[in-house]
Amino acid sequence: MKNLKTLAAIAFAVATLAAGEALAQLPDPGLTVDDQHTALVISDPQNDFLSPKGVTWGLVGKCVEANGTIQNIEALLKTAKKTGIPVFISPHYYYPTDQGWKFGGAVETMMHHVKMFERQGPLTVDGFTGSGADFLDRYKPYIEDGRTVIASPHKVYGPETNDLVLQLRKRGIDRVILAGMSANLCVEAHLRGLLEQGFEVAVVKDSTAAAQAPDLDGYAAALTNYRFLASAVWTTAEATSAMQGISKGTGGGK
Repeated sequence: MKNLKTLAAIAFAVATLAAGEALAQLPDPGLTVDDQHTALVISDPQNDFLSPKGVTWGLVGKCVEANGTIQNIEALLKTAKKTGIPVFISPHYYYPTDQGWKFGGAVETMMHHVKMFERQGPLTVDGFTGSGADFLDRYKPYIEDGRTVIASPHKVYGPETNDLVLQLRKRGIDRVILAGMSANLCVEAHLRGLLEQGFEVAVVKDSTAAAQAPDLDGYAAALTNYRFLASAVWTTAEATSAMQGISKGTGGGK
């Protein structure tokens, strides 16, 4: 009986190791880029996340700097404009009426407390320029060129509460290169939401960043989930190369 238990334990251990090896060798489906069906989507490229003056810089700043997130997002925007890949921005805004919410999760509660992404109202831009809700100045030439689609604001993390999916579908887009802030919250939520809506998604892992604190590493958590979920997990260099491929008639990269 004892020998049988030992053999069973060994078999279980072998099966567990085999399963671990299988997970470590997940398939890499890839994503083919073209200028007809592919878009670059950037979530929350806003001062409150990406400026040293932003209200969350103390939490995300080190990760942003380590990844080169600010420069990498700009590289994606610049390349998309040069190659004709359409650009969509999914921003995050809160209006005074949103302060009437009666409950929220941990980060939601924090965002309201620190007045993150606050605007004076949906029908005014008074006080918007240079605020935490505004886009980084270095991104404005790409975002404010009259061609970039700025979706209505999402309110928690994912695109379920804005018109991003509608805007993409109306243009026949079913493939997304995804970047922005923050890695384990809005970017991951956009990844999950877009996948559920039938999109192929490649996430650009160094064009995002997340809060890091003792015992809490949002960026590490996001990287794990990206690998399990996305069609591809690219660096900025890989993403820009895939976009540049379309101008050479290669159709981008798998």
